Amino acid sequence: MSLMVIDFHTHCFPDSIAAKTIDKLSGETHTKAFSDGTARSLLRIDKEAGIDLSVIMPIATDPAKVERINDRAATYNDGGPLMSFACIHPDHPDPKKELKRVLSMGFRGIKLHSFFQVAPFDDIRNLRIVSLCAELGLIVLAHAGQDMGFPGRVCANPEMIRSVVLQAGKPQKDGDYQFIAAHMGGWGCWERVPDVLEDTGVMIDTSTSVGTLYRRPGDDTLRDDQLPLLDAKGFMKIYNAFGPERMVFASDSPWTDAKESLDFLKALPIGSDDLELILGKNAEKLLKL
Repeated sequence: MSLMVIDFHTHCFPDSIAAKTIDKLSGETHTKAFSDGTARSLLRIDKEAGIDLSVIMPIATDPAKVERINDRAATYNDGGPLMSFACIHPDHPDPKKELKRVLSMGFRGIKLHSFFQVAPFDDIRNLRIVSLCAELGLIVLAHAGQDMGFPGRVCANPEMIRSVVLQAGKPQKDGDYQFIAAHMGGWGCWERVPDVLEDTGVMIDTSTSVGTLYRRPGDDTLRDDQLPLLDAKGFMKIYNAFGPERMVFASDSPWTDAKESLDFLKALPIGSDDLELILGKNAEKLLKL
């Protein structure tokens, strides 16, 4: 049986707003997008890269739209080549009710993004949500580290994530509740990730951490040293701290080239069995495929 390659962290938007959303986000980060933001484009990228399944991570920027976004996200969970997590917002009036609804709809987890949701990750509102997910057995995938669209702002550094995770309940290796710190545990804070998060039980994904970031066409705002991703040495330092069992492949498509990210991982000095865990087997277990 061949390995199922799973991209655990991707984005797409309704066709009616996809182009406008991608243009706005690309402009704010000054980086190139590799698709037009539609599901159709994500499927094209997956086919070209050899990815069998992509997991969409919706973000609620308005608490009033949470239910609507989740209803739409559920339409992807029909056993096809795309599936979706649910969203929740820190200011949702009844997060427990919505998280129970999300669970009843068959979602495996939720996405949190402190920058877009204007709530530092160690805010009591996020702690409440993560604690509820631990209680219900929902996976939490959270943006970790800095964000290029919000330069200088501190909202989700590794220390904040550590505080919340340990208060909410340390994830269990074989339990339903798992916590995934995106972007290798902390975008732009990678040197601190092993010391701060190694003993917390959290998993990490590789999104927007390997491969290459490219400038938005015609935009010279960023210098080369402002487009940093992990090199092989930096990646292996985190890999050696966490081990392959606590990592999942993710591209953050459309913000990196999924095939280039895959090729980066395949070129590392990692054994084939361990690489298979990262590229698909860990995700299969998390998603109960």
